[in-house]
Amino acid sequence: MMQHIALVTTSYPDSTPGSEAAGGFVKDFAQELATKARVTVVAAGSFSKQSTSGNLTIRRFAVPRLPLSLLSPLRPADWATILLTLRRGGKALESLVKEDQPDHVFALWVLPSGYWAYSISKKYGIPFSTWALGSDIWSLGKLPVVRSLLRNVLKNANSCYADGYQLGLEVEKLSGKACHFLPSTRQIDAASPGQLSARPPYKLAFLGRWHPNKGIDLLLDALSGLTSADWLKVAEIRIFGGGPLADTVKLRVEVLKAEGRPLTLGGYLGKPEASALICWADYLLLPSRIESIPVIFSDAVKLGTPIVSTPVGDLPRLYSTYKFGVIAGEAAASAYCEAIKAALNYTPSDFLPNLDRARQDFDLSIITDTFLNRSVGAMEQL
Repeated sequence: MMQHIALVTTSYPDSTPGSEAAGGFVKDFAQELATKARVTVVAAGSFSKQSTSGNLTIRRFAVPRLPLSLLSPLRPADWATILLTLRRGGKALESLVKEDQPDHVFALWVLPSGYWAYSISKKYGIPFSTWALGSDIWSLGKLPVVRSLLRNVLKNANSCYADGYQLGLEVEKLSGKACHFLPSTRQIDAASPGQLSARPPYKLAFLGRWHPNKGIDLLLDALSGLTSADWLKVAEIRIFGGGPLADTVKLRVEVLKAEGRPLTLGGYLGKPEASALICWADYLLLPSRIESIPVIFSDAVKLGTPIVSTPVGDLPRLYSTYKFGVIAGEAAASAYCEAIKAALNYTPSDFLPNLDRARQDFDLSIITDTFLNRSVGAMEQL
């Protein structure tokens, strides 16, 4: 009989601006998993509804505000929304269990989804696994009470996963048990990658949250450090996304444009538009301060676009393996400025053989097989 997997998450795209950026790879993971198992996604949404297509069912529970990633327990004004979301998510998962008991619950991410899965496991005996993101461990994990809850959820999970190597080590330290690498990646059509420019001027692109962790301010500082001679090698820089630094980003871009710099600013993009932007670019800009392995990294390698990154998280390890473009000496504006200058002096197509090797290692079919064999398959053998 086909296994029934409940995938519970706070990140599953709907019509909310930015939800595709936050949860596009979750949708792709669920769709790929549904080719091998029956999958029910329990996810936050603007309102409650259910839809089914083949082996994939989406069950939405209503939350007061989206995206949930913008909520913070450090802000008292968010507490009521957080508590209501916690109650509704737990009830939604329990409702599924009562109606159509799954064989396994896969929680994306450790909190709050892992807490819901752990509660259900205690009450109904259903095994669960967790998939940790950096925000679980490096942000929420800094809060003493929350860190204790994280540890308890992880210790009781049947399997623990993380979408980065360093993050996996942190999960192991916190939980005292093994954590397996499971990269977060999207299903990208790489059949027709963009044509990289053979010579300058080159096209550069940034796509992501306008948040200090993603280094959008580092990027803008770095761009301000480019000389007029450097800018002659730049055809255009497109910056897309949104987030808490939106006002700053818009102001800084306007200042650069007033100086005659070729910048274009835009909002969040859906997956087709994001793919088109990456294919358009000769280099993808990745100036993060805190990172594991960002989804956009695998998007770029699948689409054959070299990357200019900071040396944070697993990016130095990935650079050592794949030589995916140019990596800065440190996560600082001056170092990132030098990395951009270096990229402008390379021919982007020289990096294509390395990107081809990376593409094979971020295959979504292999990733879902890994989860099924390690989590669900292992339980069947008990």
